Amino acid sequence: MRVGLICPYSLSVPGGVQMQVLGMARELRIRGHEARVLGPCDGPPPAPYVTPLGNSLPTAANGSVAPIAPDPAAVLRTMRAISDGDFDVLHVHEPLAPGPTVTTVVTRPRPIVGTFHAAGTSASYRLLGPSLTRLARRIDRRVVVSKDAMALARDHLGGEYEMLFNGIGVDQIRSTPPFPPASSGRPVVFFCGRHEERKGLRVLINAFDELCVDTELWIAGDGPDTDALMRRTAGDDRFRWLGRIDDDEKYGRLRTADVFCAPSLGGESFGIVLLEAMAADTTVVASALDGYQNVATDHVDALLPRPGDASALARALERALTDRTLRDRLCAAGTERAGEFAMSTLVDRYLELYDQVLHEQASAGG
Repeated sequence: MRVGLICPYSLSVPGGVQMQVLGMARELRIRGHEARVLGPCDGPPPAPYVTPLGNSLPTAANGSVAPIAPDPAAVLRTMRAISDGDFDVLHVHEPLAPGPTVTTVVTRPRPIVGTFHAAGTSASYRLLGPSLTRLARRIDRRVVVSKDAMALARDHLGGEYEMLFNGIGVDQIRSTPPFPPASSGRPVVFFCGRHEERKGLRVLINAFDELCVDTELWIAGDGPDTDALMRRTAGDDRFRWLGRIDDDEKYGRLRTADVFCAPSLGGESFGIVLLEAMAADTTVVASALDGYQNVATDHVDALLPRPGDASALARALERALTDRTLRDRLCAAGTERAGEFAMSTLVDRYLELYDQVLHEQASAGG
């Protein structure tokens, strides 16, 4: 089967949607399907099966910055790449995002499966509801990644949806060599995400002011708050600023860290990075957000303190770092939980959806 996976966000920028698209394409290709990813790229394509559609334009969205490509040149490249690809089915992630995905839905040259990732609120859904509702009817199968994404899509677009949680490359994570441990000999807490208010890095740094355990914090990623937070921690050797890292380094550091911390304040539809940490056999401490609670349960496979509460976060980190019995129990449950979200299982179900829309097209044509 020839599958075109369309991503609205720059594939050169780390992100949950980008990771899902690339991970699905990798799994499809392992199985012998001809899968290609089409999306913006700010630099060399991250894989040989990626067709770049031009540079992105950072745009404010959902309390973050989305690296999308809504320009006419990207629209034309999208149409040309789809025509050249001669795909059997098109799988569009965030189908109504400006740029390549909405272009695909508007033109609909092949049957479309659309996956909706966003949760919370959406100004574009609110302001453009009727137009987007009409566009959404051009999608043959609609999928959401969480109950929060389901609520957003149904409230604004109507229609029927299947819920398929995101997947992770469990085997890939577990086969990645661990990163060398901290040279200081301290236990390590690892943060990986965009440095912006909603990701809660400032709260995590404040929690270290109250932490009674001598601990090192590895901070991966970058963003608008990086410079201010680096100044805030200047001279404190507990903080290691890593910049952007690739997946191999992320998985290696996850396998080495004692705790992975996701202190987000909101806007998370699904806890994919929590599952990655669980697959790496790392203790998870994360905010008690609805999106994170799709995959993690407090005191079962993670510790989930209140969002934005630096003191509660510090207490949870201390427990995870000092109570070995608790940590072993959380890790064991987390490993089992991560196995339920293997990318191979997710792709099984999507292949069924692809077959369904192709069968429907053939029946309609006959």
